[in-house]
Amino acid sequence: MEIHETPTAQAGMLIRRPVSEVFEAIVDPAITAKFWFTHGSGRLDGGKPVQWEWRMYGVSTTVNVGEIVKDETIVMTWNDPPTAVVWTFTEMPGETTFLEVRNFGFAGSGDEQVKQTVGSTDGFALVLAGAKAWLEQGLELGLIGDRYPKSVPAG
Repeated sequence: MEIHETPTAQAGMLIRRPVSEVFEAIVDPAITAKFWFTHGSGRLDGGKPVQWEWRMYGVSTTVNVGEIVKDETIVMTWNDPPTAVVWTFTEMPGETTFLEVRNFGFAGSGDEQVKQTVGSTDGFALVLAGAKAWLEQGLELGLIGDRYPKSVPAG
């Protein structure tokens, strides 16, 4: 019997801030905009869809939160066709947090799913690096906007 696992994008980062601050940085769009998207229509909250925008690319997505456990987990769907994103916040010694994100449920052929998984892993690694820089040092690195400058084709 063959077992086929769905390709899963996965990224993780130790952030030297308390779990409550790291959690808030993901749910509050005013903070998240410092390192990821350019605009969010509202806080992540169970049962209420929000819109995230990356205005430098003219792209937006609707985010639906399926489950949210303060300072522990956010389970959401986004994109079209929708994929699942699971954020896990692990409190670590010394008021630090290990933040991990997994994205799965990609559509298409096996090759298309793998391509989407690689792209998502790349994107979330930049998000986590940007979150670390903002939360630890107050630096806006502009990683997402600089990933695909206008003169370089995406993907």
